[in-house]
Amino acid sequence: MTFFPQHFLGLSGIPRRYSDYADRILFWNIVSSLGAFISFFGGVFIIFIVWEALVSKRVLITVLVGYWDVEWSYEYPLAFHASNETAKVYL
Repeated sequence: MTFFPQHFLGLSGIPRRYSDYADRILFWNIVSSLGAFISFFGGVFIIFIVWEALVSKRVLITVLVGYWDVEWSYEYPLAFHASNETAKVYL
């Protein structure tokens, strides 16, 4: 939504890094600017999520739940040809 409308602006003959757009291409400039704002706020939101996760120091849920999968029943890294039989999966 940010960069694809710039394709249409280029096809209209508008060079890059233009400070003043004509009224005939105002729509594509608004769409591109809206996409840039969405991208910016998405980046700020991701940074906030990472910061909040590091500051809160909550306990991981997966540590409390336990291991259900077959892969977690073995110790890693496995030796080459470590098991003599295939694992049994019960549904």
